[in-house]
Amino acid sequence: MSGGLAEHVALAEQLHGLLPAVDDAARAVVEAYARGGRVYTFGNGGSSTDAAHFAEELVGRFVRERRALPAQSLSVDASTLTCIANDYSYDEVFERQVRAFVRDGDVVIGFSTSGRSPNVVRGLAAARDLGATTVLFGGGSGGDASAHADVALVVPSGSTARVQEMHVLLLHLILEQVDAWAAA
Repeated sequence: MSGGLAEHVALAEQLHGLLPAVDDAARAVVEAYARGGRVYTFGNGGSSTDAAHFAEELVGRFVRERRALPAQSLSVDASTLTCIANDYSYDEVFERQVRAFVRDGDVVIGFSTSGRSPNVVRGLAAARDLGATTVLFGGGSGGDASAHADVALVVPSGSTARVQEMHVLLLHLILEQVDAWAAA
């Protein structure tokens, strides 16, 4: 087995310990939707793509035919991102959007393979201040972002590629539960 595949398989085996957090994250999303809340996601680079993937699966569908669920990725609006980065700072691109959109009872999900991205840390901190449930998809030790997460899905690896691979698996496990609820 090639080194990358062997590393991937070994890391996937370690995710069993994160299954209670997967259930907690799915429950938080379902409870928010049941109360009329929304889900917001964000991240940088590949994590931005994972954040957009999570949101689009909620609005569209994952596996089952079901109603559309309100979700938005704060990583994808280039005009807003560049405006905030230019007029304020890149560290504020998610925090400012969180303060504009998020309400008490929403769920805010930050993706950071290291947990140290200042804009992700600040976005999660702002969400918590507003009364949202916060979820971190992180890696390594979870970094500073884990201090602002109600639910932390921290993949025990320092390899960005392996962490992102596991993030996709974890978000799919959450979506399976949300889909089952929304299709009922």
